[in-house]
Amino acid sequence: MWQQVLHVCPPDIRGRLEGIDPIYLRRIEEVRLRLGQPVQITGFGFDRFLGKTEEVTSNPNKGLIVTEEHLARVIQAVTQASLYAVEDDLRKGFITMQGGHRVGVAGRAVLGAGGEIRSVRSINAVNIRVARERLGCAALLTRYAFDRDSGRPLSILLISPPQCGKTTLLRDLARLWSSGGIAPGVPAAKVTIVDERSELAGSVDGRPQFDIGPRTDLLDGCPKAEGMRIAIRSLSPGVIVTDEIGREDDVKAVLDATHAGVAVVTSVHAASVEQWRQRPAMDGLYRSKAFERYVLIGRDEGPGTIVRVEDEGQAVLYRRTSSSKRVDQG
Repeated sequence: MWQQVLHVCPPDIRGRLEGIDPIYLRRIEEVRLRLGQPVQITGFGFDRFLGKTEEVTSNPNKGLIVTEEHLARVIQAVTQASLYAVEDDLRKGFITMQGGHRVGVAGRAVLGAGGEIRSVRSINAVNIRVARERLGCAALLTRYAFDRDSGRPLSILLISPPQCGKTTLLRDLARLWSSGGIAPGVPAAKVTIVDERSELAGSVDGRPQFDIGPRTDLLDGCPKAEGMRIAIRSLSPGVIVTDEIGREDDVKAVLDATHAGVAVVTSVHAASVEQWRQRPAMDGLYRSKAFERYVLIGRDEGPGTIVRVEDEGQAVLYRRTSSSKRVDQG
């Protein structure tokens, strides 16, 4: 999939990326191009710039400077020379490209009559977020994903700050439920992924770029709340997977699903259960015990590091120690 990222980069940037030390190449999470600034590459444990004369540098004054032509080439490659075709994506501030990689854009917002963002023009920065499929990354969570007496899927909320691997873990949990890989003797489940931002399945034109399992239905580009209701009405899932709930309508849809006996596996941006509960409408969701597992995620050992697992009463079932050895209490 890295080749798809290289393909949309201008020749000089591509050449430098191809030539850098594999220790950086394997860990790159973002390639950022800002007009008039050096090309930045970031990943787990590093933040560097592509150099003018050397592979990478920590000195921005020695970095390769982004020009308007660089940005134009990237946008042309990502949109296949048609901004109009990706107008809906631009309204959300990003474009999903082949391989599930996401290209965030910054520029001048074009507003509609009601003040809503209709598009983005005069693009002055792009952020290529490198998508990597990590099959099996959710293996540690599988023993907490089902009821040990009945095998019933449990509702799970993944909690972490941005860029800690929530989406990758959600994707793998969906695949494991769908393929029957949760645990020996635990049956597979029908899964519906509600992928409002085309990030979970990495879809392009509605077609998933990642392995989401043989029993998974995908609602791509569909608002989370409405997608959850559609799933309950017409797709009879055992598990609904979606990403980053936050609106009050999302809360109502989660409650509708769990009251209908459907497990919901989703995520939020927060540093702890307590911080999440402080957001509007979320304390009521916590008090309803809609989620039976809370999973806190960090980056200590890279994106997707499981820090702690709690039950609905916040009893600790798993805690990662500083020595990276797990303390399993469940």
